[in-house]
Formats: sequence, C-alpha cells, structure tokens
Amino acid sequence: MNRARMFLKRILTPVTILLVPHSRTRSVSIRVPVLAVAASVCLFLIGTAFVVAVSVRTVEYHRMQARLSHVSVQFLEMKGTMLSLQQAEKDFRKLFSLKSKSAVLESVDPGDTGSLDMEVLRKQIEAAMQSVSEIRGYIAEQKDIHLATPVGWPVTGKLSSPYGYRNHPVHEEKKFHTGVDITVPSGSEVKATANGIVSFAGWTENSGIVVVAEHGHGFSTAYAHNRKALVRVGQRIARGEVIAMSGSTGVSTGPHVHYEIWRNGRPTDPVGFLARR
Repeated sequence: MNRARMFLKRILTPVTILLVPHSRTRSVSIRVPVLAVAASVCLFLIGTAFVVAVSVRTVEYHRMQARLSHVSVQFLEMKGTMLSLQQAEKDFRKLFSLKSKSAVLESVDPGDTGSLDMEVLRKQIEAAMQSVSEIRGYIAEQKDIHLATPVGWPVTGKLSSPYGYRNHPVHEEKKFHTGVDITVPSGSEVKATANGIVSFAGWTENSGIVVVAEHGHGFSTAYAHNRKALVRVGQRIARGEVIAMSGSTGVSTGPHVHYEIWRNGRPTDPVGFLARR
C-alpha cells in the first residue's frame, strides 16, 4: 500500500516548465505533473510511428500501381501474341487442308476467363511461338527441298534410251548411259525441272550444247545435244522455265534431249523423277 502511494506521489509530482521569452516580457512557468509529461512523450512517439506507417503504405501503393501498369502492358502484349497464334493456326489449317504435299509446299509464302498466372501464360505462349516457329522453319526447309528436287519431264517426247548399260548407237560398244534420251522434234522447248542456278551453258565435244543447273540439297541436272542454250552461267532459273532449244549437236543420231540427274555427286536414274508432279 505504501509503495502504491509512493508511486502515485512520484507520478503526480509536478514539474515546472519555465518559458523565457527573448523580449523583456515576464517569463512564464507551467507546472505539470510527471504523468502528463510521460503521456505527451508517448503520444508523440505513437504519432511519429503512425506517420511513418502511412508513408510506407503510400510508397507501397505507388509501387503496386507501377507493377499493375507493367502487368497490364504485358497482358496487352500477350493478347497481341495470342491473336498472332490464332492467325498462324488458321494459316496452317488452310495449308494442311490441301490434298497433296506439293500443293502444301508450293502454296507457302516464305510469312478461359478467371484469374491468370501471368508467368505461366507467358511460358505457354513462348512454347507455342517456338512450336509455330519450328513448324514454319520445317515447312520452309521442305519447300526448299521440294523446289530443288527435279520433277517431271524437261520436254514432251518419247523415252528412247533408258538409264544404265547399253550398246552405244554411234560407237557400237557397251557403255554406261548416265541419263535418259527423250526423242523430240528439233527446236522443242527444253524446260528446267527444278529451281536452281546455271553452272554451265555451252559446247562440249560429245554432248554438243549442254546446260547444267545446280539446284541445292545435292541435286543437279544436265540437258544435252541442244541446238541453242537460252541461259547463261550464274543465271537463276525456275522449274518450268525454258532454258534451251532441242537439237542434235555433238555425237548424236537424231534430234533428242539427253537428260541427267545427279544427286550428291553421283548420277541417278531420272525415270523415278519423271513421273513426279
């Protein structure tokens, strides 16, 4: 009991605060209990803490606004990406609705509601875009191979001499025939069977006027015994383009086109390519 009285006496003991002005006016003294001083100090500390907390929340609020703005921009970008994916899907559906591989390759132009987990969505979109990119790359590569592969006949005529060993019509000895002979009237249009670049166009002793084209992916073709070459070395040519006029130049028994296909540096039988479309 005595301790409680002593404690109350101490906290109620007045403290004199003296205010001394710089002018000649009288100083002012204020007597306040120790309890009031302690309460004022506590209130000051509480107010300071409140101001600091409000300031921190204000800074966090601005950060959240900036983050929301960033996420909104990302969402708009992803929305645009999704639209691109939808368009790509339509393009691929249109491509693969075609009946044949050749039609597909030749038609290529080398061009849920609720909460969203933005990071997961971004990864899914990146994976989808990578898949689309791989598909486009694959189709572009297959198109290049398709355009480089000899297709069809260089002239419209009759197959008169096949690929392989035969008795040479002039030298009268058995020799390996590295191409096929197609009998046609002199002056017929000789057409390239694949896209490529002319690597030779001129005269040879045995084959007369010859045109040779490199097509890439290991393919090259040769067209011999022509009357006239219509292309020059280094010229780009397309499948179906007229490159020469047929004739009977060189060692020949009559007007025809000697047609060869080389693959990876070796001659191959053109018959398997003549029937292709």
